[in-house]
Amino acid sequence: MLLAGPAPAAQRVLSFDQCADQYVLALAPRASIVGLSRRALNADSYLRDKAAGLPRLRATAESALGATPTMVVRYWGGEPRLVEALERRGVEVVTLDDATDFPGVRVNIRRVAAAFGRAAAGEALIARMDRELAAAAGAGGGRGVLYVTSGGDTMGRGTLVDAMLRAAGFANLAARAGFGVISLERLALAPPALLVLGFFDQNMAAYERWSIGRQPVLRSLIARRAAVSLPAAILGCPAWFAADGSRDLAAWGRRH
Repeated sequence: MLLAGPAPAAQRVLSFDQCADQYVLALAPRASIVGLSRRALNADSYLRDKAAGLPRLRATAESALGATPTMVVRYWGGEPRLVEALERRGVEVVTLDDATDFPGVRVNIRRVAAAFGRAAAGEALIARMDRELAAAAGAGGGRGVLYVTSGGDTMGRGTLVDAMLRAAGFANLAARAGFGVISLERLALAPPALLVLGFFDQNMAAYERWSIGRQPVLRSLIARRAAVSLPAAILGCPAWFAADGSRDLAAWGRRH
C-alpha cells in the first residue's frame, strides 16, 4: 500500500448546457456532479427527473470557478474564453460533437463514458440505443414523410432527424440538405401524405405570433393527414434517446 502512491482525487463534474446534462446524469456517479445547467429541470430535458436535487448553475466564470470542478462537460455552453481559462487551470473539458447520425452519437457516448472511467455504462447506453434502432428498422416501408417544427423549420439530409427517419424506414421529403424553412405555399399546393411534427409538445406556437404552427394551412393539413408528434426532449440533443424517436416513428408507421 505504501508503494501504491496517493489515491487519485475524486472527480467533480460540472455540466454547461442542457445536452451535456443528459450525458452527465446518465454516465457520471451522482456524488461527483457539482452542477448542472439552469435548464436541467425543464420539460424538454430528457433526464429531468434525475436532475432533481442537484445544483443548477449558469455557465459563467463565477459559477464555474466557485464549483471547483475537475471536469466540465459541454455541447454548446460556455464561451470560448471561459473554456480556455478552465483548461489553463487544469480542468478537463469534454466537448460533445454535433452528431448528425447514430455512429456520431456512439462516439459522444464513448467519449464521455471514457472521461468518467465508466466504459461499461457507456456500452450499455449504446446497446439500448441499438436495440431501439433494430426494432424500428423498415417499419416505414420507404414512404415519404416531411418533418415540420412548430417554428416552421425542417431537417434534410445530413441531420440527426434525417437519421431518425431513415432508421425507421421512412424517406425524408425535405428538398435540401441540412436545415431548411417550410414554405406554406408549397405545403398547400403539394401536401405530403405523412407529417412528422417536432417541438409541438412545447406549445411554441402559442407564444410565437408568426409561427407556422399557428397558421390555418398547417393546422388543416395536420387534421387531414396522418401525423405523429415527437417530443422536444428527444430532439434537442444528439444523444442515445434519438433512437426513441425512431421507435415511436416505427410504431406509428405500422399503424398507418
